[in-house]
Amino acid sequence: MDKFTTLEGVAAPLPLINIDTDMIIPKQFLKTIQRSGLGVNLFDEMRYKDDGSENPDFVLNKPAYREAKILIAGDNFGCGSSREHAPWAIADFGIRCIIAPSFADIFFNNSFKNGILPIALPQEEVDKLLEDAERGANATLTIDLEAQEIRGPDGGVIKFEVDPFRKHCLLNGLDDIGLTMEKAPSIDGFEEKAKLSQPWLFESAS
Repeated sequence: MDKFTTLEGVAAPLPLINIDTDMIIPKQFLKTIQRSGLGVNLFDEMRYKDDGSENPDFVLNKPAYREAKILIAGDNFGCGSSREHAPWAIADFGIRCIIAPSFADIFFNNSFKNGILPIALPQEEVDKLLEDAERGANATLTIDLEAQEIRGPDGGVIKFEVDPFRKHCLLNGLDDIGLTMEKAPSIDGFEEKAKLSQPWLFESAS
């Protein structure tokens, strides 16, 4: 998993409440177990017309936001089913941070495990960031995870809270496998002791 230290990029405004996981990635795209390739179908039903052409009114289709790395959204983002494909699609598109007043618990947890930083802020602060995001290509925010700060285009600073353990994992690029591999020396030591005390566990079946 890529480390998340400081992220600077365009923020796209999507001020809808209750954006559920089926809106993020519709069910017909859940057949794959690959994390890559889902970005093209992110927000598919809002992003494309029935004939498959782009909806020019959808925010991520507008030239200023095609390379957005940050999403400013409404309350209860990521509600609905617990599909992990939702953060996969968001990350594959290139979005590494979502800011909203609140998140659904399962989506919130899955985001951290996939290298995405979800930031919950009071509605008035989200509204200010939405106003900044409306500036298009000038809506560049800087997310400093170490300092736990959001720096806006006018130099304003918003502080945010993040769980220390999750912060450690993002800063060091550690998913569940990475966390396990940090304990590799202890695991190897345990196995060596087990080979001496319980050698029959390591014997090949005849």
